[in-house]
Amino acid sequence: MTMSKYNILFICTGNSSRSIMAEAIMNHLGPNRFVAYSAGSQPAGQIKQGAIDCLTRNQLSTEGMRSKSWSEFAQHGAPVMDFVITVCDNAAGEVCPVWPGQPMTAHWGVEDPGRHGGSETELAKSYWDSFMKLHRRISILLSLPMDKLDRLALQQELQKIGLS
Repeated sequence: MTMSKYNILFICTGNSSRSIMAEAIMNHLGPNRFVAYSAGSQPAGQIKQGAIDCLTRNQLSTEGMRSKSWSEFAQHGAPVMDFVITVCDNAAGEVCPVWPGQPMTAHWGVEDPGRHGGSETELAKSYWDSFMKLHRRISILLSLPMDKLDRLALQQELQKIGLS
C-alpha cells in the first residue's frame, strides 16, 4: 500500500442508506487520500430519501450516487479496492465476491436508520446518528499514519475502528 490514493468500497445489503452515506462522507473528508465507492449485495435500486436528506443537510454531494450491486466492483476493469468495509451486519455475514488485489476488509456495523420507522423527527434523528457514527469512524481512518503502518497493524486498526 504505497500509493498516495486508496480505493475504498463500503458495502451494505441494499446500498440505499449507510454505505451511500459512508461513500459521501469519505469522498468529502478524504478526497486527497481516498476514492470511495459503495455497493450492495442486494441493491434496493434507489437511495432512501432519509439518506439523501441527511447528506444534503450536512452539505455533502449526492450527485451521481446510485444504488448498485457489489458485482460491479468484482468485474474485470473495475477499480481495484485497497479496502472493503461492510457497514451492516447482514452484508458482513454474506459470502462476498473475490475482490481483485486482496483488499483489507473490516466490519463497521451501523444500525439501519430506517429500520424502526417512527415520526419524521425520529427518522431524521436515526439517520443523523448513523451519519455521525460513520463520520467518526471515517475520521479515525483518515487520522491513521498509513505510510507508517505495516499491513497487519493497519488491519488491526481497521478492526478497532469498527468497535468505536
